[in-house]
Formats: sequence, structure tokens, C-alpha cells
Amino acid sequence: MNISLRQLRAFLAVAKLRHFRRAAESLHLTQPAISRQITDLENELDVRLFDRNTREVVPTEAGRYLQVALERVLEELEGVLAHVHSESERRHGKVRVAAVPTLSAGLMPQCIAACAQAYPELTVQLHDQAQVMVLDSVRGGEVDFGLAIEPGEKETFDCETILRDPFVLVCHRTHPLARLTAVPWKKLRGEALVLLDHTSGSRRLIDQQLAAHGVQANVVQQTGHTHTAFRMVESGLGVSVTPRLSLPASDQLVTRPLTPTASRAITLIRRRHRSLSPVAELVWAQIRAMAAQLPQAPRASLKDAKSA
Repeated sequence: MNISLRQLRAFLAVAKLRHFRRAAESLHLTQPAISRQITDLENELDVRLFDRNTREVVPTEAGRYLQVALERVLEELEGVLAHVHSESERRHGKVRVAAVPTLSAGLMPQCIAACAQAYPELTVQLHDQAQVMVLDSVRGGEVDFGLAIEPGEKETFDCETILRDPFVLVCHRTHPLARLTAVPWKKLRGEALVLLDHTSGSRRLIDQQLAAHGVQANVVQQTGHTHTAFRMVESGLGVSVTPRLSLPASDQLVTRPLTPTASRAITLIRRRHRSLSPVAELVWAQIRAMAAQLPQAPRASLKDAKSA
């Protein structure tokens, strides 16, 4: 049956008030509109709901039965709809976010702190994972959404790129490349490289850039964490390429922009065609806003590039 909520509410108003005009006024409608809705309802049910004459409108036996049943059902329905609406206004609960290590350390702490201040009853639970595990966690529904490097299999996810994070060179302050203001990728030919392993979303992009600039990578060490790579560079084992968001905290190391600039796409991901809960939407928006506030990548000047 093609029966609308408007028709049922119009029926109840007429049944209670026993008058079409007063029913129309109570619903802020015109009398012809009310009459049309009642007629359409009767036609759909194939039963007469009111006996009408010039003096009164009286529910028929079928109309009286429908009135009693509808009063109970609509009250329950309005309660359900009110509950659903209140869920959209909710500001408490737990949101699970998976993030790759460089973003867990470089972006998420600020986002979690901002959420804690804006929404004290909201808990953000961070899952610090390698890229492949972040994708698996999102795909399997173990987390609400993820923060990762733009995945190769984007068709599996709904993605929103929120930041471009450029790659930089990290070397010991005594290394010859430290004297340059900007370092062309081709300068890495023959250099001993300490890179993240292939569980990192950045490694695929770094390998692509090295190949694009004709650099046959001399990878002497592969690590699962940037901190380990930096300690190896500190010990003189080689140089490293890292995203700018994961800069080392060491007075023995320096960073230099790589030219031409190449960036990784920082991307919020969720399961394709799956809506986020209202509280997860809040955290998603907070991460997006925090990323927008980060300073843009500095660009090496033409002079600097030539001197390199």
C-alpha cells in the first residue's frame, strides 16, 4: 500500500476534531488539502473511514479501529524518530582510528587533544599500525576509519586527501649533502640509503621517485620505524628519505628538501559506501581541519636548485 505519514496524521486530526476545517488549521494546511489526503487514504485502503454530512464528520467502525491503533503506533514511531534524531546530535562515545606510524606521531596527537577539548565525552582510540594493517583494519570494520598514505587499491575505499606531505633528505650534519640548500633526487646515486621497509605506504612512492630520476637504489638497511632509520643515519650508515611530518629530533641530523618536490598524499579512508556514525564524522572533520592548519611545504628557489 502506498500510504504516507501525512495522510495518517491528517486522518487522526479529523478523527479527533470531527471537523475538516479545524483539522486543517491544526496541521497548518488548507481544507481541500486535508479532504484530498483523506480521500486518497480511503481509496488506498478501499474502505470508508468517515460518515460525512453538513453538520458533522463521524468515524465509521473501520475509522474508529484505525484511530485507536494509529494513536499507539504513531506515538511509538515518533519516539523512534526522536531517538534517531538525538543520535545525530550525539557528542559522546568511542571512535576508533587506525593511522600509520608517521601520522600517529606527527598529526594524531594534536587531533586527539583538540577532540578532547571540544568534545569531553568523546574518546578517540588510536590504532598505530603499518600501512597494510591500516587498510586491513578499515576493510574489515575493526576501526571506524583510517589515516594513511593514499592506497593503490582506491576502489576498495572512500578516500579524501587532506594533505600533501613532501619527502625530504635526512643526513648527518657532516655529510657532504648537508652543505646543499636543496638536494636533487639524482644526487642520491651511489649513496647508501636507509629506508622504511615495504610495509610502509611511503616506501612505494620513494622507490618510484628514485626510479623516475634514474637512481639505482643502494639500500643498505630497511626499518619498520623512522626513529630506527634516523639512529642508523646518526651512526653514519647512510642517508634517508622521509616524509616531512616525521622529521628527526636530533642535533646530529639535518634535513634538506628534495627537488623536484615529490609528496605523499595523506588520505582519510573508510569502507566504500559505508556511512560513518555522527561521532566518527566529528573526528573525521577534526582531522581534516587540523591538516588544513599545517604550514605548506616550502619550495626551493631556482637559485637554490641550481646551486645544488
